[in-house]
Amino acid sequence: MTRDGADAGWSLVVPLKPLVRAKSRLAKAAGERFRPQLALAFALDTVSAALACDDVRDVAVVTDDPEAGERLAALGARIVPDTPGRGLNAALAHGADAVRARRPGAPVAALNADLPALRPAELELVLHSAALFPRAFLADAADIGTTLLSATSGVELAPAFGGASRARHLASGAREITALEVPSVRRDVDTGEDLRAALALGVGPHTARQAPRLAFGARTGPQSLPSGVRASGA
Repeated sequence: MTRDGADAGWSLVVPLKPLVRAKSRLAKAAGERFRPQLALAFALDTVSAALACDDVRDVAVVTDDPEAGERLAALGARIVPDTPGRGLNAALAHGADAVRARRPGAPVAALNADLPALRPAELELVLHSAALFPRAFLADAADIGTTLLSATSGVELAPAFGGASRARHLASGAREITALEVPSVRRDVDTGEDLRAALALGVGPHTARQAPRLAFGARTGPQSLPSGVRASGA
């Protein structure tokens, strides 16, 4: 996608709830005190990789968490307060509106904040495919949820994230992107199993620095972390 013109390039909207409430299902793997730091590491790696993608013009993070906002703004993200305060989909719609208040013709994509293995080149492939349809989405690794939902210029995002969102986005008329091998864009992290899978793919530097502090319980133990724990590349 060319960057010629004021509205060229994708704007991504990344939602992030207050860290104290983020990633509650990871408490067993990460520990309750460490869980917020891990959620922040995921978001930092996600946003860093998104900003490194050639097709991404900017990233708007919708959050009311002051620490996360400060850290993500330092990466170059725009911080949008969650003014609606009515949950995930309202936050995403609000973020898309904030983007288009500045760039009315911008193509917009909602992207999960928990993609620590995200690779810019794989995200670029997804956005190239998304540009072919008014609305498109990418299912998560379980084929149940959604990690990315896009809307081209002049099209409403109409997010329906949460739970079995793949079915809802299909029913809404969004085109599913299926013909790409983009595991890093599909690998969101909600559970310890998800986290092991992300570590095996190779996570970004913020998550990699936290990996030695993880404990997966008696059956797997810290000593059995995948040998592929590393900073993800482009």
